[in-house]
Amino acid sequence: MSETIELPFQLDTQLTEVMRLRVQSLQQRSQKRQEGERLLRGNEAVYRLDFSKQSLRFSHWTVRLAQPGQLTITATSQLWTPDLTNLMTRQLLEPAGVFWRAPEDASDAPIQCYEADAAEFGERIAELAKVRKVMYFLFAFAEGCSPETVDCSIIFKGDK
Repeated sequence: MSETIELPFQLDTQLTEVMRLRVQSLQQRSQKRQEGERLLRGNEAVYRLDFSKQSLRFSHWTVRLAQPGQLTITATSQLWTPDLTNLMTRQLLEPAGVFWRAPEDASDAPIQCYEADAAEFGERIAELAKVRKVMYFLFAFAEGCSPETVDCSIIFKGDK
């Protein structure tokens, strides 16, 4: 018997702020980033998923965009320890999840996505959940999308 488990993505305001301060510090000192370092862009924020169970099977995404726009979700690997190291580009996982709503879409129309990539991405997250209690993601907001207009979670099946 399996149960449905919905895990909401949570904005990590503290980690987002730390990463923004890193960008600001480099700019103020006219320094360059480390080779391979991935700096947080102005339209990005760090989100996290906390796994209550480790044995999960991906089911589907629940993404709501209150207005037209695009959301790109990129996962980070288990090798990134945000309290110890800067984020490096090699620690970003592929594929990313890309979700959008076009201006001409009705407000009740389903959110569009690259379905194969979104499914592979969800399955990869379920695999990583076996060895992690928390996982970090970069959310990139574009074309009118913002943290205030997005509600996102991932649905898994788990054993009771």
